Amino acid sequence: MHQITISYPSGKTASFPAGIRASEATAGFGSLEQPLAAVLVNNELLSLDTQLQTNCAMAPVMINSAQGAYSYRRSLCFLAAIAARELFPQRDLIVGQAIGYGFYHRFQDGPITAAEVAALEKKMRELVTRDIPISMQWWSYEDAIKHFTANDQEDTLLLLELTNEPRIALNECAGFRDLHVTPLVPSTGVLQTFELLEYDEGFLLRYPRKEAPDEIPEFLDDPLLYKITEDARLRSGILGVPSVGALNRINAPKRIKDYITVAESLMNKKVAEIADQVAARRESVKVVLIAGPSSSGKTTTSKKLSIQLRVLGFEPMVIGLDDYFVDRTRTPRDENGDFDFECLEALDVDYLNEQLVELFEGKEVELPSFDFKTGERTPSGKKLKLGDRTILIMEGIHGLNDRLTPRIPKEQKFKIYVSALTQINLDEHNRISTTDNRLIRRMVRDNQFRGRTALETIKMWPSVQRGERLHIFPFQNGADAALNSALDYELGVLKVYAEPILRSVKPMDPEYCEAKRLLNFLAFFAPIPAQYVPQDSLVREFIGESSFKY
Repeated sequence: MHQITISYPSGKTASFPAGIRASEATAGFGSLEQPLAAVLVNNELLSLDTQLQTNCAMAPVMINSAQGAYSYRRSLCFLAAIAARELFPQRDLIVGQAIGYGFYHRFQDGPITAAEVAALEKKMRELVTRDIPISMQWWSYEDAIKHFTANDQEDTLLLLELTNEPRIALNECAGFRDLHVTPLVPSTGVLQTFELLEYDEGFLLRYPRKEAPDEIPEFLDDPLLYKITEDARLRSGILGVPSVGALNRINAPKRIKDYITVAESLMNKKVAEIADQVAARRESVKVVLIAGPSSSGKTTTSKKLSIQLRVLGFEPMVIGLDDYFVDRTRTPRDENGDFDFECLEALDVDYLNEQLVELFEGKEVELPSFDFKTGERTPSGKKLKLGDRTILIMEGIHGLNDRLTPRIPKEQKFKIYVSALTQINLDEHNRISTTDNRLIRRMVRDNQFRGRTALETIKMWPSVQRGERLHIFPFQNGADAALNSALDYELGVLKVYAEPILRSVKPMDPEYCEAKRLLNFLAFFAPIPAQYVPQDSLVREFIGESSFKY
């Protein structure tokens, strides 16, 4: 029998018969501090029951790692789906957005009672106690179709319309089967830490932080986030496209063009509504502050809002916060010794506030200009004086933090939080991560306009997320208005740009794990031609050829 060699992180190697399951070769990891969620095989995230056919490097993925926490959380949703099918076989459980270290779940046919939530949690804990194996199985395409038809999983059936692969990967546990989207933990016994919490008409399936896998963190509600995503869900209802499969089904020239037109009109309508809110406070508001995480579309939002404010009689003026960076010699450094351009101290807050106060007092100021090559701030030669109808617009990651504008009274500020919170699901039990949506946007934009590879963007993404957790998310509920910038069709457009650059990341690169995961995710989307995207669309900020100047 053909032998393969497995290399371990310790440097040791071992030989095994080809076809051995990864779970049978884990002794080479030695003693582990936490349970295994999955394994990395040549930097690809795989289930423990994967059969190994070639020489490979294999590393453990424990539940306290980023990839392990991802598998753990997805496995909890799978566990909830199993319990719901056993207790309520006639009801469809739908997974939704992440709120307060938990995923919001609801039943398609109506609210869930406190007693039903308690029964679900009890059933889930019973399944955990039984420590039932979770396996990945290969089914024929025909058998998979029959199975999902018999179980009324319409969204999953729609997803399978896009493929003609003869084999379909399914996850199986306790007789329940679902589409294999990502590797799950090896058994229900791994899923020790979770809780169910009643929330609105459904419940939150709460999970631990990866840094503390044995603890459920204190619940901190996020009503703004919930409102944004509920609005998005209602918008998806208006458009009649609740899932990726439903989007793929309408992906014919006339139907998808009509869908895009309506989706863009709904977005513009929301921006106009926010402009109306600003206008309602015209006697006091002097500046609109726009903030949001990376690639949420802040820049295009500021441009669209400017147009709507002009319609209402304002003269909007945009001030770039990047021009208020302190000189490079004064820029703080992070724990790795690198320049930390995302911390508030990287901006000259005193100088910014001095100019804002002077402007609001009717004085003329000369705006600064920051030279990123020299790392120095110089006068721009551009003078600014506010008129009776002028309103300032500033966008940047610190816009919602009052420490950015401590000298400006609260009533003179209108804060807007922008984030891309897509609400369509892959299917009933598999949500789309809003972080993935933004990462793909960022990757495409970085490649199109900044000459960066997908590998470079993936490598720096954890640092971007760290900055968001520190400087943006803690302040989002202080916003006066929120805009969900996700356009549910956009991943079909971005797919065309993202797939080629993701394939440039090779198995030898540690970032291959993430690149492969994103490629597998994008495979569920039918491509949508960029020519159908309007020139003033927010999507153009990332793919180019916008009618706006950036």
